[in-house]
Amino acid sequence: MNETESYIQSKKDEMIDCLRELVAIPSVMGKATEGAPFGEQPKRALLKMAEFCEKSGFVVTNYENAVISADLYPEKGIELGILCHLDVVPANKDSWDTNPFELAEKDGILYGRGVIDDKGPAVAVLYALKCVKELGFKLKKGVRLIFGTNEENGSNDLEIYKKHDKFPPKVFTPDGSFPVINIEKGMMRSTFSGKISKSSKLVGFSGGKIPNAVADKASAVLRGVAIENALSAISADKSGAEFHAEENGGLLNISCKGKSAHASTPETGINAVTALISLLNKLLDEPALKGLERILPFGETNGKAMELECSDESGALTCVFSIFEADGENCTGTIDVRFPVSRDLAFVEDKERKALNSAGLSFEGFLGDEPHVVSENSEFVRKLLEVYERCEGEKGKCVAIGGGTYVHDIEGGVAFGAERGDTDYHMHGDNEFITADELIKDAVLFAEAIKHINS
Repeated sequence: MNETESYIQSKKDEMIDCLRELVAIPSVMGKATEGAPFGEQPKRALLKMAEFCEKSGFVVTNYENAVISADLYPEKGIELGILCHLDVVPANKDSWDTNPFELAEKDGILYGRGVIDDKGPAVAVLYALKCVKELGFKLKKGVRLIFGTNEENGSNDLEIYKKHDKFPPKVFTPDGSFPVINIEKGMMRSTFSGKISKSSKLVGFSGGKIPNAVADKASAVLRGVAIENALSAISADKSGAEFHAEENGGLLNISCKGKSAHASTPETGINAVTALISLLNKLLDEPALKGLERILPFGETNGKAMELECSDESGALTCVFSIFEADGENCTGTIDVRFPVSRDLAFVEDKERKALNSAGLSFEGFLGDEPHVVSENSEFVRKLLEVYERCEGEKGKCVAIGGGTYVHDIEGGVAFGAERGDTDYHMHGDNEFITADELIKDAVLFAEAIKHINS
């Protein structure tokens, strides 16, 4: 065990306590107020991290309570930036085995919202820089930690940062997976609207809350539909989703439970929105629902029905119908598409618009990014891979992903950590976790990367 490993190991309990304090802050985006651009809870998490960084002896700058930076040796000129986020996606306490906002440890596994995305890696980064500082490693250039609070909802925090400062010439984020992510697919998050027919038996529909995740819950209220018909349709269903139907005051309530998954890997989930729409189409004659099932059928995750299907060296396109709301008159929805480097936003917009129009729906607009590509032969990438190989004892390689990381719009930025292999850490899902050993290993990797890049 070298001195870096010994130092980090000695700080294990301290790191877990630090993570516990951060997890206890439910830093889901809230209502913007003066001095809290993304809500009070993300601001609380940011100020707590600022407190940790100041106590560690770093030079801290606060950018409008949206982002903080923590510098080591800024007088040498900042060469490396490590970008983490402290905001998290919502968590349904009823679906977790533990309280998502209380760090729980069982058999060496740490459970809590944000422990893998991205509070755990943020703590590992903090202690990596503390290690470099307290062990007195000599660096040619300075290092900047950057902590933001809006990665899960558009990364508008980075626009605030850029109003005041520039990113360092080399930036990595532990907001992805090891070894190194150098290619990220393009992303389009679009919305649509439509009308529900006046004679419809659909009173309401609500499904999905997160635009970049497979919906795990959906519910509908119907009138004029016999519960016996609903139970028969449920009995014949083979989607793998769980349905429940009950009568209430002359109305029929149907709920659906699926399985959440990140929008970049929708094939690992069960979409409650599309599963419930498919079931309802066996009970109703509602044009909007029939049109939606035709262009966004249950079980399809490649956009084939909208003529989006394509793939290249960066992987295949993925398509998720993530949010759907309807009342007796109108409906709205959200679609998340991750497209390979050989396609662009214009291609996706054109196909979606035509498909939605053919279903009697209106394409309303989108937020999106073109693909992000960094050469695997860059010196920065090579050094990160060298550190990975030395610390992990296995060959390092560059990978392409469908998920967007925090560096998607930062020139030359790559992701380095924190997920490993094929492990499902339940990121964005119930019972999100990281192991205590991986938290330690991450901090060691990050400390070695800081030393190697700045040597």
